Amino acid sequence: MLDFYAEALPEPADEAETATGIDLSLAGRGRRFYLWDDGQPVAMSGAGGQTPHGVRIGPVYTPPEHRRRGYASALVAAISQAQLDAGRTFCFLYTDLANPTSNHIYQAIGYESVTDALLVAFSPEA
Repeated sequence: MLDFYAEALPEPADEAETATGIDLSLAGRGRRFYLWDDGQPVAMSGAGGQTPHGVRIGPVYTPPEHRRRGYASALVAAISQAQLDAGRTFCFLYTDLANPTSNHIYQAIGYESVTDALLVAFSPEA
């Protein structure tokens, strides 16, 4: 998770907060995490943030040394299908529009672009 945050977020992750989130997931509360194992963990993703009809997929992360082998694609497709098989009407995820690789992968497994989102942070005046 810390490696994902380091690549995906502009600010460093809080290690204690990250550990707490993982502990909650392992205890069955919060997001559920999945690992793709090919002799060792090679990709990870999650499912959480359920709505009455859908579920958010993510985060999605593959360590650099395991990229370009289809692990994340297979994992996201499997998690998404399992959620649909469990009765969810749809799955949704956020992706970085500046990352053509992830955008291509998600479209190839059936995701469609719906809207863009923008994060705006305001700082108090000094």
